[in-house]
Amino acid sequence: MKDSFLKRMFQPIDMTEGKPSSKIIAFAVPMLIGNIAQQLYNTVDSIVVGNYVGDNALAAVGSAAPIYNLLLVLFVGISTGATIMVSQYVGARVREDLSHAIGTSILLTILSSLIIMIIGPLVARPLLVMLNTPESILDWCVDYLVILFLGLIGMSFYNILSGILRGLGDSLAALVYLLVACGLNIVLDLVFVAKFGMGVAGVALATVIAQVVSSVLCLIRLSQMKEFFDLKWKYVRLSKKYSGSIIKLGLPSGLSQAIFSMSMVVVQSLTNSFGEQIIAANVIVMRIDGFAMMPVFSFAGAMTTYAGQNLGAKKYDRIHKGVKQGTLISVGVVAVLVGVVLVFGKYVMGLFTKTDDLIRISNEFMRILGLGYICMAMSQSLQGTMRGCGDTMTPMWIGLLTTVVFRIPVAYLMAYLTRSESMPSGDYHILPASLLFAWLVGAVLSLVFYMKGGWRKRLRE
Repeated sequence: MKDSFLKRMFQPIDMTEGKPSSKIIAFAVPMLIGNIAQQLYNTVDSIVVGNYVGDNALAAVGSAAPIYNLLLVLFVGISTGATIMVSQYVGARVREDLSHAIGTSILLTILSSLIIMIIGPLVARPLLVMLNTPESILDWCVDYLVILFLGLIGMSFYNILSGILRGLGDSLAALVYLLVACGLNIVLDLVFVAKFGMGVAGVALATVIAQVVSSVLCLIRLSQMKEFFDLKWKYVRLSKKYSGSIIKLGLPSGLSQAIFSMSMVVVQSLTNSFGEQIIAANVIVMRIDGFAMMPVFSFAGAMTTYAGQNLGAKKYDRIHKGVKQGTLISVGVVAVLVGVVLVFGKYVMGLFTKTDDLIRISNEFMRILGLGYICMAMSQSLQGTMRGCGDTMTPMWIGLLTTVVFRIPVAYLMAYLTRSESMPSGDYHILPASLLFAWLVGAVLSLVFYMKGGWRKRLRE
């Protein structure tokens, strides 16, 4: 009886049958819990260094993040392309194509990891210097980045393999493995930093070890799913057909992430000009922001798999119905979560630091961003549907417009206009204000392109 229950629990979800909202929720909830757990990696790092090392160490971890994310765009593209292609093959019930798609994804991950593991440590310090990273935290930033890059293989494989599992309809297995790794990360953070005094390098090493564990567990799970596909060496090769499809489907998403990461790097340079305290406040906000965004990206991921499976099964009417239900659910969940964050946010921020001014500034930032999360819930659900149907170009262009055309120029213009003798770099509130503006524009563009976009050509109206 117990084995039967566990088998049902870990059974991939067929999203081509049943009530759309129920399927979307059943798929999104494990993703949501998993995304929250993954966010804990960075959050626990920040809490531990903030409490055991100091506010400057907290700033160092945050200043390093944009550069790390910038060099991970290859994996975003591969993961997105793999998820879309796998979900479509699952819906079409094509075993051989599915096996080739998964094998090709694994090999692309290995090659991409090797490239970043070589390039990352070489460019870490020059990029940090170029961004005017304060000298007081520069060495900590470099140590943190070099360790993460050298241990990149664990992170890259978890993201790709969990993306494949989601494409297969199994978001629960990746969740369980991530929870195990998250618990390990917390324990190792405390051991390396609190006990051995390894500082920023300790939290980076703890993250690397935990991510390797989660990726190994995902690989074991995939090797057991023989009823859906074959995981054999003959499929682990760069087939022109499958690697081309993965790149074609994933490249726009990878470029979108690259654009977003570049904008974060550019804005980080502006953030650095405000000094260590504003850098640290921005780190706290981004950690809390990560949790607020979890429902947004979880339901967006669910919509990608939902749309992909139903497109493969040629059940076009279900896509239209699921979009409406999934978007409403996402907006509702995010609205409640944002309300909780706005009411209790300052108590959460107190976990990172005991500095009153830092808590006050962080709380002000979050209040400015509040409405933006609801806009993101709508835009990401619509964009997730477009990606699942094979239209990954439209979300890319929306990302390009919101980040490059709007966010960056607005941030620097607002900083220039608010300069004064007391604030030579401008008013630091422009950091969240410019981001809110970009999210509002993105929501409007997503709705317009969803209603009139080319993605509908893939469907039978």
